[in-house]
Amino acid sequence: MLAILSVLFVISFSPVFCVFQKLYCTISDSCECDFKPNIRDLEWDLYKNVFGQHLAQDIVSEEVAKFLLNKSPDQPLVLSFHGSSGTGKTLVSSMLGNHLYGSAMSSPYVHQFVPTLHFPLPKQVQNYRNELKSWVQGNLTECARSVFIFDEMEKMPPGLIDVLEPFLGPSHVVFRTNYRKALYIFISTTGEEVINQVALENRQAGREREEIKLADLEEAIEQAIYDNSTSGFFQSAIVQQKLVTRFVPFLPLSRVHVERCARSQLCQRGSCSRTDVAAAVGADMTYSPVQGRFFSTTGCKAVSAKISFFL
Repeated sequence: MLAILSVLFVISFSPVFCVFQKLYCTISDSCECDFKPNIRDLEWDLYKNVFGQHLAQDIVSEEVAKFLLNKSPDQPLVLSFHGSSGTGKTLVSSMLGNHLYGSAMSSPYVHQFVPTLHFPLPKQVQNYRNELKSWVQGNLTECARSVFIFDEMEKMPPGLIDVLEPFLGPSHVVFRTNYRKALYIFISTTGEEVINQVALENRQAGREREEIKLADLEEAIEQAIYDNSTSGFFQSAIVQQKLVTRFVPFLPLSRVHVERCARSQLCQRGSCSRTDVAAAVGADMTYSPVQGRFFSTTGCKAVSAKISFFL
């Protein structure tokens, strides 16, 4: 028996093992074969293509790297993205899918839920709770590395999301699932008022944007979503029990960030040299407050349409 174990030990740490693993993955549907995280590329993508979001860039890259380095985590990674429309929340969630599975939303192990599509009827909340619990548990049984993205949490029926509580806590046991390796992303505009006010005060005080710290915002965001009766996290046990790893603020974007978005999209269209179009897009946006015009009211959301107009 000892001799057999010795042979297996040698094989598992030799090129032969890599050959067997590759062969296994060619005939297997195992999600571990598809799961090929590339943290370096994720960090590069965040810093190259997400504009004006130093907090989100740092938090997401650090938390994901730390989580994946732990081969036996105590609980799943739960990130809650908050901020105004067009600030990059959905973009960052897509990047996570791309750099964990290489295919974002087309991967069978990345699951996205939109309240208006999946949970449209308030009177059916109990049925939705049962269905969501069954769906999550079934997918975790199939793939411990599942990614679950819940978009538009401000439209989620209150009470529905708490059905996930057993899957998020470190002390829970969920039958037949290795639930602690999963990643959950919640996306919401709830809390934007708090975030935008801190950004405005920082700007009016003449401080650099990068001086805003997570500590300036995280507790206020947590309280805002817990107290908001239209939020999917309204009086949620998930918030109350501190099961969210990080509340990630997305700051409102200034004109310079909008123009960077425009230049990036212009390059994707093969028109990198059209700086005049990027400037026109930036000038045509609506900004707030009226006195100062500091932040785009739609972030980068309308950039693509305006580029088409000005080209």
